Formats: sequence, structure tokens, C-alpha cells
Amino acid sequence: MRRAGHLVAEVLALVESELRPGVTAADLDALAERHVRSAGGIPSFKGYTIGADSPPFPGSICVSIDDEVVHGLPDRRVIRAGQLVSIDAGAIVDGYHGDAARSYYVGEPPAEVAALIEATRMALMAGIAAARPGNRIGDISGAIEDVATAAGCGVVRECVGHGIGTAMHEAPDVPNYRMRSAGIRLEPGICLAIEPMLTLGSPAVGLLDDGWTIVTRDRSLACHFEHSIAITPDGPQILTTT
Repeated sequence: MRRAGHLVAEVLALVESELRPGVTAADLDALAERHVRSAGGIPSFKGYTIGADSPPFPGSICVSIDDEVVHGLPDRRVIRAGQLVSIDAGAIVDGYHGDAARSYYVGEPPAEVAALIEATRMALMAGIAAARPGNRIGDISGAIEDVATAAGCGVVRECVGHGIGTAMHEAPDVPNYRMRSAGIRLEPGICLAIEPMLTLGSPAVGLLDDGWTIVTRDRSLACHFEHSIAITPDGPQILTTT
């Protein structure tokens, strides 16, 4: 999983280096796929389905813009200055998955957008810090919610983190809000994809007709950060870094 995570981190860094006004989401997707395959990996997302009625996902990365929370299609849309762009990438190496996401503002963000980006990033790091042996899933969820609440951000409830390993989505779910149940106890060897999704407005979301793109119902901006981690006897280790 370290190799898969390292490759995903490389993809995100490469996409960030090319993210500018005038580039299309499809351009970024092609760049990502070439890098994954040239490194001997397989894009996790391409052709992925979420049920019998789900169309196969058409790209190697998700490109979610402004009010799109997750699963934005990497189509011919042109990226413009002043947009908030979330990139979610996944790769398979030697049968194991890596999964990570980052959000970027194209240009200099207004103060409230910069605050949303920082709150989402800090919520992720707080969740990771809580992923220690002996804690429970609910400790991760609570740590994320506390950061989001303190920053005045909405927490999307319909989309959650997840276990990860030989499948991209495995048990357990990792909500970004407190649950009635504390969830499973965390033990060394468990691998998780922790991914807070926060909004500037209402956290209520809907699904577009493409069958994939999840958007905020009030069209407020959304932000997404994610890392895959491994729980070790010494604490959490981030796998999706270069």
C-alpha cells in the first residue's frame, strides 16, 4: 500500500503543477492516467461502479469544481481563475489501493474560501491524529467534526471515509461527524481513507443526472481533503505522501 499511496501522491503533485486557467479537466485526467500507467499502476477509479444502475466512472481522477463535493467527471470543462477545484486520485499497485484528495483555489482565494480550505485540511489532520491504537472510529469522526464546527463549516454526511486495502472501499465507514455508536476499536494493521468534505453553506447535497457528481443543494462551495493511512503500534502513518 505504501507504493500505491506514493504513486497517488505523485499524481496529485503533478496535477497541481498543471492546474491553471485554460486547462481542461480532461487534460488533467489524461496526465494522471499516463503517470499511473507509466509507473506500473492501474487507475482505481476508471470503470469503477457503485451498483447495478451505476454508469462506469469514465476517468482516472475526479475533478470537482466549486459546488461539486466529490466525484466530478473529468470532462472537457475548462478550468477558470477563481474556481475551487478538488482532485481525488486513486491507484492500484501490486493489488493494493491508494486514495487521496486535495482542494486547490485557482488564483488568490478570498478570505472565506482560504478559511474553508484550511479548515478542511486541518479537519483531516485532526482525524488522522485521532487514529491511534485503542481509539475508536468515533474518535476520528469527532475530531473532524470539532474542527469543522469551530470553523463554522458544514459537514457533508452522505459521503464518508472508508477502509482501504485490496479493494478501494472496505469496511469500516469513517463518518466525518459523531455517531451514536463509537464504532470499531482501532488496531495496528487497519488501513483507512479519511476524507472530510466541508462546505461554506448548507451541507445538504444532491446527485446530478450524470449519476456521479455530488453537489451542494444551495450551490455553496465545497472542499475535500483525503489521505490513506495505516494504523501502527506507534500511531497513524500517512501512506499517500511522496
